[in-house]
Amino acid sequence: MSDQYPPPPPPPSEPTASTPPPPPAPGLGETAAQPPAPAYAAAPPVMPGQVGAGPIGEVRSTGVAILLYIVTFGIYGIYYWYKVHEEMKRHSGQGIGGVVALVLALFIGIVMPYLTSAEVGGLYKRRGQKEPVSGATGLWYFPGIFILVGPIIWFVKTNGALNDYWKSLGAQG
Repeated sequence: MSDQYPPPPPPPSEPTASTPPPPPAPGLGETAAQPPAPAYAAAPPVMPGQVGAGPIGEVRSTGVAILLYIVTFGIYGIYYWYKVHEEMKRHSGQGIGGVVALVLALFIGIVMPYLTSAEVGGLYKRRGQKEPVSGATGLWYFPGIFILVGPIIWFVKTNGALNDYWKSLGAQG
């Protein structure tokens, strides 16, 4: 009767020729294999030698942005500051980024025109070009608000410079 049945398989603790043994545990000075990075991981940081190696930002119509600012009673302005600072940070690897811009816009918004203009100018400067706007451009916003058109002049200059930068890299708009 024993001829009719195959022999029982060896116990699991003994490796067989058909199954390879498990890899040894890491020893002293060795490290275990790292798990793969998740698909949602952030892009690698831009190295100092690279200029604007990140994604290109969006071109925003100045007139439409001003209209949205008015229609939404200023809420679009907060969104605008978040988006442009996030795009500049992703593109250049430098700057305050969208979240910090959002917090600053909500709590001490008066600094945003100065920061935004300075960062837009910094994009040009890192490429070795003349800065069309700088932190001083923010003076059109405040104290320029007292001549009523000051913030509009600031926005036209700063948004125009940012749009020109993105277009120089191939953005459509």
